[in-house]
Formats: sequence, C-alpha cells, structure tokens
Amino acid sequence: MSSRPAAGGGRWVEVDPDRVARWVEGFADRHGPPTTTVQGYGLLLAAPDGATAELHTPPGAPATPDVPDFVTAATTPRRIGLLLARKGAVAVGVAAGAKLVVSKVDTRYVQGRTAAGGWSQQRFARRRDNQAKAALGDAAELAVRLLLPEVSSLGALVCGGDRRAVDTVLADRRLAPLAALRADRLLDVPEPRHAVLVDAIVAARAVRVLVRDPVPS
Repeated sequence: MSSRPAAGGGRWVEVDPDRVARWVEGFADRHGPPTTTVQGYGLLLAAPDGATAELHTPPGAPATPDVPDFVTAATTPRRIGLLLARKGAVAVGVAAGAKLVVSKVDTRYVQGRTAAGGWSQQRFARRRDNQAKAALGDAAELAVRLLLPEVSSLGALVCGGDRRAVDTVLADRRLAPLAALRADRLLDVPEPRHAVLVDAIVAARAVRVLVRDPVPS
C-alpha cells in the first residue's frame, strides 16, 4: 500500500484489491461506522467524525452499489491492456488478473538535449524531433499488432509514462477502439522495460482511495 499527498488536500492511498475489505474495516475502526453513497468514481464513505474516503473503481471493474460488491468487483480477475511510453521506449502488454500474458518492449535511439546554440542547435532539435516521431510511430505499430487484436476482451486500457507520448500513440486512427477503453489514471513509471511493465500491473489493478481526515474543531 502506498500513500501520497493529494492536490486540494487529503492523500491518495493505493490499496491492493485483496486488502480493500480490511482497509475499509480499519477506516471504520478509526473514524466510526461510515455511511456509503454511490458516486461517479465509485463509492464515498463518510464517517461520523467527518473523515471521508473515496473508493475509486479500478480500471475495467463495473460500478457497484455497496462495499461488499465493490470488493468482489475489485478482486475479480479481469483483462486489461497496458501501454507505457517515454521518448524512444514503449512497452505494451495484456494482464489477466495479476499475470502478464502478452508483452513486448521496444526501444529506439532518441538523442538527448544539447547546450549548443545557433544553427547547430536547430539542426540537432529537428533531428531529435524526427527520431522521437519515428519512435512513437513504431510504438503505434506495436500497439496495433499486440493490443488491437485483444481489444474485444479488454475491460480497460491503462497507460503510463509521458502523457504527450501516450496521446501521440493513441492518436493513430487505427487505435480508436483501444483509445475508447483508456482509463483516467496515468501511471508514473520510469523508462519502459519488461520489469517496469510487470510492476505496472500492480499499480493498474490497485484501488485508489482519496482520504480526507476530520477538520480539527
């Protein structure tokens, strides 16, 4: 389980699906039995002391009316697509539950930045842009080959890395059916490698909870 501050207050907690029921029990023990209401993102738990917890439905899971059904949906194995992209590296995969069943990682050289000035820097920048475009073009082809044939079986597509790179890949018109499955969350991942792709499954399946503590009186 990980935690980080949330913009606007509170903190984001990422909970493994198998631990969600226990986490909710702990929330109730700390703050009192909460009331549960259905929201667009999932469920809102509001405790008597003013604490709240927003349970966000994980990618590919259905909407649910209460905590028991939420836990069942979160823990039920489902197939999700993964697309991780940064500069000249891309990793695509399909996870069935917690297992990676389809995967491919591709890298292509993209020059780093330079401190040179004048025409030399402009030529360098154009060359670097062309390399980056070619790399993202290869990434789109990889997604077409590996992910598009799986689209009918996927509950969601979870992306990670650089948002602009991911947006560029999914702008390919052939990937429109895949882009339609794109989840809201963008995973913060390093340069895509096979190990990074495997770790991304855990983050993609996690239940995100926005916790806000009671306001001191």
